[in-house]
Amino acid sequence: MAEIKLECGIKAHKAKVLKESNEIEYTDNLAEYFAKEYGSKPRPGLQNGEIDERGFWVRQANYLTTPFGDKDGEFKADKDRYIIYWSPGCNWSNRPVIARDILGLQDVILDYKVSHTGESNKYGWGFPEEPLFKDKYTGVHFLSDLYLNVDPDFKGRATTPTLADYKEKKAVNNDYHRLTNYLEVQFRKFQPKDAPDLYPVKYRKEIDEFNDWLFPNINDGHYRQAFAQSPEGYKDGQKAFHEALEKLDKRLETNRFLFGDYITDSDIRAYVSLVKWETDFYVNVGPQKKRVSEYKNVWEYVKELYSIPEFKRYTNIPQNDKSLETKVFGTYLPRIAAKIDWDIELKTDHKRKELSSDPENIYLRHPNGETVEDYQTEISKTIWNDPRQEVRANKDFKLKVDASINPLKGLLKN
Repeated sequence: MAEIKLECGIKAHKAKVLKESNEIEYTDNLAEYFAKEYGSKPRPGLQNGEIDERGFWVRQANYLTTPFGDKDGEFKADKDRYIIYWSPGCNWSNRPVIARDILGLQDVILDYKVSHTGESNKYGWGFPEEPLFKDKYTGVHFLSDLYLNVDPDFKGRATTPTLADYKEKKAVNNDYHRLTNYLEVQFRKFQPKDAPDLYPVKYRKEIDEFNDWLFPNINDGHYRQAFAQSPEGYKDGQKAFHEALEKLDKRLETNRFLFGDYITDSDIRAYVSLVKWETDFYVNVGPQKKRVSEYKNVWEYVKELYSIPEFKRYTNIPQNDKSLETKVFGTYLPRIAAKIDWDIELKTDHKRKELSSDPENIYLRHPNGETVEDYQTEISKTIWNDPRQEVRANKDFKLKVDASINPLKGLLKN
């Protein structure tokens, strides 16, 4: 009986310590203490090497790009080993968690939200809302520590999303260009048999090419304007973004989704940027030709995707941001956007079903007889991870078929 009481006493003490730690303010001084304890390094600024001599924003290449596969040196898909570190406000990191949930991999791959640390976020993403301000899976205080466990000389930015091996306590992959593809392809054996086919084998070339066009024009369109340090850089990003929106609006006039009747990997990538732009980003960028909601077909498309639970679950909007302060006169986000009922604003009438030959289904099924081995083709590389800044700075990416036209019209069929 005494042993039971002692055990209960220890548990109660730990619970008390954890409760009290949550009431401590996470200051820069505390962040410095954690960083010194682990040897963590300050997070480089966004402009550290990502602004070229013209004042144009040129996003860094991803650091951890070793693919998943069966070749020597590649990572092996495994259950109960990997975790996706993501942030609700980061649209790049919303992509893999949406794909994971659509594919039914929630019990295979964990996810864990990270946030800014201290007042200045000097050390980048961390775990300020967790007991003792540390990751419960690996024990680190900063996401960058998982990169240091891979390379002690790492000096870059630890970014979201990051896929990590929590058993080895190491970051594995932060290549958002191809991370969803690895979940779709290399983790196929862990997906339910009836999981959707977001990345059909037969049409991967077309999907990859379109995704590589989406990146500079839509996904990075906000950043090309927001982080530009010259009028020329700003105008370049603005022009590319709105020309791309015009093309998407035309394409979506006759296509329910980007490649026709069914959601593909490309729709996940487009959605997270478009909805974030309309509900948050654009107000901090500068004058715009139009709001996303003024592109009729694009906006109706966004609204339909928002109605799907896996998409809505990872849509972060100002209404849910508790850090916004209400002011009589102030910026648009706290003054107006935080008061909008986005569930009503983003409500769809589902009329876009009429564009589909299979209106009651939004996902493509895998072909009969297709095996896991059939599905696991090698994932292509992207030019946007080229180590040369001058290559990544060339945003004049030409598609074989104009983006306003769906080259797979009528080809994706159940």
